Amino acid sequence: MTGTVVIAPDSFKGTIAAAAAAEAIAEGWRRERPSDDVRLLPMADGGEGTVDAFATAVPGARRMPVTVTGPEGAPVEASWVRLPPTADATADAPGGTGVVELASASGIELLGTPPRLRPFDAHTRGFGEAIAAALASGVSRLVLGIGSSASTDGGAGLLTALGARFTDASDSPIADGARGLATVSRADLSRLAPLPPQGATVLSDVTNPLLGEHGAAAVFGPQKGAATDDVAVLDAALARLASLLGADPDAPGAGAAGGAGFGLLAWGARLVPGSAAVAELIGLDDAVAAASVVVTGEGSYDGQSAAGKVPAHVGAVAAAAGVPVALVAGRIAPDADVAGFAATASLTELAGSSRGAMADPVRWLTEAGAALARSLSDG
Repeated sequence: MTGTVVIAPDSFKGTIAAAAAAEAIAEGWRRERPSDDVRLLPMADGGEGTVDAFATAVPGARRMPVTVTGPEGAPVEASWVRLPPTADATADAPGGTGVVELASASGIELLGTPPRLRPFDAHTRGFGEAIAAALASGVSRLVLGIGSSASTDGGAGLLTALGARFTDASDSPIADGARGLATVSRADLSRLAPLPPQGATVLSDVTNPLLGEHGAAAVFGPQKGAATDDVAVLDAALARLASLLGADPDAPGAGAAGGAGFGLLAWGARLVPGSAAVAELIGLDDAVAAASVVVTGEGSYDGQSAAGKVPAHVGAVAAAAGVPVALVAGRIAPDADVAGFAATASLTELAGSSRGAMADPVRWLTEAGAALARSLSDG
């Protein structure tokens, strides 16, 4: 019997992007059930792979290459995705949605392996340059993914690329990164590019404020190379920036991506939970409603995965539609609640170890897809 299968995983962090993971799972599924209609809808929450997910999931999406200034100051080849225009398109605003991710322009992955961490000097200028390129093309709406940041610059770099000017007491432009924020005295937003006609939506699964013990410097600074004594310095630098901009530093998500969330709020953008927004844009609900089986997944499924992560959202959509859902994960932790899944597959168990699974994720995702195809009925 032929079925319709929707494959909608998140990326397997640090191992394989969502689009490639979906392809591998699909290959295994088709090996066991070649007659099934398999639809790939890779998901994202705003981090690395967001652009790839939209390029794969949305018919008519176009990848737009752009060269930007990377987080170390060197040129980086990045891209954004234009989604097809809607009925609101005009001659002056060709329309369509521009999807831009911070990870590919200003992300920590761009600092090498292992990363050359730059807690005071990495910046988001390249992300702003990619946003500016999308604006210049005439998009009517922006969707901005801000995961995987390399910096703690409060979004000053991206705002500078969009036309803002940040200066010190002598009216000289400040240095890029958090180092420059320590001397910032004035913010001139008079030449800041306007938002597109339908605004900008920011995807983030982080709700931290900008400042304080739960803020960008304290929580995420150490991941970007900040030593214990550096955290207070970074927090004070962010506070200087916050005193000059009109956004609320206590807003949920202001601390996301080293404070890039705050900078985007100051621009007028709207922060939303990433998984739900991506699902809406790629038409997940309609695809699931027409499916007989759904497969989702992520790198590590644990006790916190039910709180807003991709598998939880996809699972909720499937449950509402009465469609069975299966889970693929790099590892499934002992504290994970998998009761809502019709079947599960752990790459660690299939490969015999986490090291083996991470060494060849395509192979083991393919095996996981095949295993789930064997175990699940048409529904």
